[in-house]
Amino acid sequence: METALMTLAATSPKPTQEALRSQLVSAGIPAPTLEVTASKTPTGLDVDAIEAAARLDKDCVMGEIREGQVSVSVLPVLASGKCFVGDSR
Repeated sequence: METALMTLAATSPKPTQEALRSQLVSAGIPAPTLEVTASKTPTGLDVDAIEAAARLDKDCVMGEIREGQVSVSVLPVLASGKCFVGDSR
């Protein structure tokens, strides 16, 4: 995930939700395991950071792009079986 996010951030420091999802799927992360946050607010503004998560057994590999900088961490899967609370189409 980190390599895929760094590649994307190098060309697009504020990627869209679709671009982030596409980059991660192209890197080999199965689409059904992915959750990606919105890249725009309800009023159409860019978000400060966009995040993605991929379930891996009982863990979530979480990645974030904020102002072109990438961070990745591993957290436990939530009781819901998801990585994020709420809607992350």
